[in-house]
Amino acid sequence: MSDEPTPERAMPRIVDAETWLRILAPTVIAFLFLGAWEAVVRINEIPHYILPGPVLVAQTLVKDWGSLSVSLLITLKITFMALSVAAVLGLALAVLFAQSRIIELSLFPFAVILQVTPIVAIAPLIIIWVNDVTISLLICAWIVAFFPILSNTTVGLNSADHNLIDLFRLYRANRWQVLVRLLLPSALPYFLAGLRISGGLALIGAIVAEFVAGTGGSASGLAYRILEAGYQLQIPRMFAALVLVSGTGIAIFLALTLLSHLLLRKWHESAMGRGDRR
Repeated sequence: MSDEPTPERAMPRIVDAETWLRILAPTVIAFLFLGAWEAVVRINEIPHYILPGPVLVAQTLVKDWGSLSVSLLITLKITFMALSVAAVLGLALAVLFAQSRIIELSLFPFAVILQVTPIVAIAPLIIIWVNDVTISLLICAWIVAFFPILSNTTVGLNSADHNLIDLFRLYRANRWQVLVRLLLPSALPYFLAGLRISGGLALIGAIVAEFVAGTGGSASGLAYRILEAGYQLQIPRMFAALVLVSGTGIAIFLALTLLSHLLLRKWHESAMGRGDRR
């Protein structure tokens, strides 16, 4: 028997190589960038109140972790609450659109208006109208996160195979059976794609709303810590808060990508490897 590896035997090694490349390539780029940043700061003796080096930012992050972690939890709470509400309402409204073309044509333009209206412009009004700061922040973050889920899920529900819809009707399936057994499975990849986009947008919406509320001193999320550090010229602390915001956004995206992969890996082309299609 020949010891030469067959394509089936070689496939796991190819997948492993791609996985390592996805991890190592951006890691090396990140270390090169941070090294160059630190070198520029040290060589040019740039004061820390103008541009701190990454070493000082890391030290500040560790030193101020007590207060920054509390603010991080507040921002995370607003982000996940807004994302949850956006997911539930976006899915429910998309299902309603799929059941009635008249409702879709009547309400979809208003969803577009919510999407195109700058949240910075309406956040002060929402904070004035709603007495509770947490609810006002939640509304602002929800407005930003809502539309991608609604739009993507609506497209997914409308993209179900028309031949299969006709087959379901031929067997006299009712609306509920068509929805649960055909439309929702067809729309799941689109819903998850919208959820990944909305995860980052919910964080942006929460940060923007905190910026507006923070000017009044009534919020204490990460945005408020950034403003506070700016007023006091504590630039390393400001960078440390920005690192937490960026890291949180990356973690949310990776978590939602993993969720999408786990739900789709066994049946949808977008998540299956080449070997899985054989």
